[in-house]
Amino acid sequence: MDFNMKKLASDAGIFFTRAVQFTEEKFGQAEKTELDANFENLLARADSTKNWTEKILRQTEVLLQPNPSARVEEFLYEKLDRKVPSRVTNGELLAQYMAEAASELGPTTPYGKTLIKVSEAEKRLGAAERDFIHAASINFLTPLRNFLEGDWKTISKERRLLQNRRLDLDVCKARLKKAKAAEAKAASEQELRVAQTEFDRQAEVTRLLLEGISSTHVNHLRCLHEFVESQTTYYAQCYRHMLDLQKQLGSSQGAIFPGTFVGTTEPASPPLSSTSPTTTAATMPMEPSVAGQAPPGEAALCLEEVAPPASGTRKARVLYDYEAADSSELALLADELITVYSLPGMDPDWLIGERGNKKGKVPVTYLELLS
Repeated sequence: MDFNMKKLASDAGIFFTRAVQFTEEKFGQAEKTELDANFENLLARADSTKNWTEKILRQTEVLLQPNPSARVEEFLYEKLDRKVPSRVTNGELLAQYMAEAASELGPTTPYGKTLIKVSEAEKRLGAAERDFIHAASINFLTPLRNFLEGDWKTISKERRLLQNRRLDLDVCKARLKKAKAAEAKAASEQELRVAQTEFDRQAEVTRLLLEGISSTHVNHLRCLHEFVESQTTYYAQCYRHMLDLQKQLGSSQGAIFPGTFVGTTEPASPPLSSTSPTTTAATMPMEPSVAGQAPPGEAALCLEEVAPPASGTRKARVLYDYEAADSSELALLADELITVYSLPGMDPDWLIGERGNKKGKVPVTYLELLS
């Protein structure tokens, strides 16, 4: 008990002298040992890394889970070291409602059939979103969180210890200046040497940790690339699913509303850049499917001999480049304007396009019909 009381009294004394030194420094009444410029730069760089990592982490969590209540629930499960329960995505919930609506309103009616098709697409979108959230959480959020909860806590602890060592050093410097007697001066010099050694040792430990921020940046850079890959794959899958759905709905609309043009008045999402072969190969087939080819009777038709109808021609803007598969098709360039029209019995996914004296089939999904 005596030992503990003595240690407690000693710790209280050290804390008091540090507090006095810190207060006098703030009021300019005591000198302060300054760290070198390089060390200060390392400290500023570490603080900036920590602050921006927190902001990026929080906003990524909002992107993956916009519902704040759900984020709080997931946070509590993680703190309790329990598995987060599986949650239905918004797309999957919408798919469920559409399927139930189709069942009640009539699955064989045109509206019911369309609801079923859209619900299946929404279900695939929801599954793609679930995969994206899972990949982003593991490959991006977890490393950022590990830095804040691991490396940064260690750095903060060593910085506080360095601050205490620096205060002890400056207290010893002040005592040495005030010492008059030779014996007191010798004792103060000994205390100063010990304090200087401890300060230098702690400064070196802290410096090594701060220099490790460069490795942290390299690791976060790799994680950022993985996050972009996951996001690219996700949006490419969404594009593919919606393009397939658009083609299905185009065929259905042609059957329900014969003689009308099937297309979208809003530009479809352009294809992703082909600079990432791993993504492009796994996501968006830009060639029309077999179902999009012309019927056998139409293939034998010579388009050059076909005159456009007296009425029913329209202007269309090309949404993105299209390379003709054969001589019956018309190659397209993004943003160019062409004249389009339909022929009796023609596949609703295709139109006849004219540019000057050139004529050929063009896919509807590559066009924005203007007038």
